[in-house]
Amino acid sequence: MSYLTLEYGPECILVYMSQHPEELKSTIQIGKAAEQAALSVDTIRFYERRALLPRAPRTSGRFRLYTADDVTRLSFIKQMQNLGFSLHEIKQLLDLRDRRRDACREVRDLLSAKLGEVRSKIQELEKLESELVLDLQKCNRELKHRQNHAPKHCPVLGTANGRKKVDAD
Repeated sequence: MSYLTLEYGPECILVYMSQHPEELKSTIQIGKAAEQAALSVDTIRFYERRALLPRAPRTSGRFRLYTADDVTRLSFIKQMQNLGFSLHEIKQLLDLRDRRRDACREVRDLLSAKLGEVRSKIQELEKLESELVLDLQKCNRELKHRQNHAPKHCPVLGTANGRKKVDAD
C-alpha cells in the first residue's frame, strides 16, 4: 500500500510514501544516515535535490527519515564519486541499478567510457610528470652552476614551452 503526505514548504507538495507509517519505525534521521554513509547532512540534502536519492518521508516534526536501503544508496553514490564518476553518470548508474534487469551492457559501456577517460588522464599526467622532471633538472643544473658562477635567471621562468622567451620590443 502507498501513502501520500503533505510536505509543507513554499510549494506545499505531496510526497509519495511507499511505507506504511508503522514501517517508518525502522528508519533513521538524516544525521544518523549521514554518519552511517560517511557524508554530511548537506550532501544528503543536495543528493535529494538532484534526484539521486528519493525524497525522504518526514515525521510530523518535519525530520527526514531514511531506511537502510537509502544508506546503501548513499554509500554507492559516494563510492562511484570516489571512482571519478560525475553526478550525471551516477544518476545513470542508479537508474540502471534500480532496473536490475538487462542493465549489464549499459553498465559495461559506462565503465568502459570511464576507463578510457582515466587512461587518457594518466597519459596527460605522465606527460606533465616528464615536463616537471625536465624543469627540475634545469633548476638543479642552474643551482649547481651558481656555486662557482654568478647567478643567471631561472631557466624555467625564462622559457615558454621549452623555448627561450623573446623580448617583444
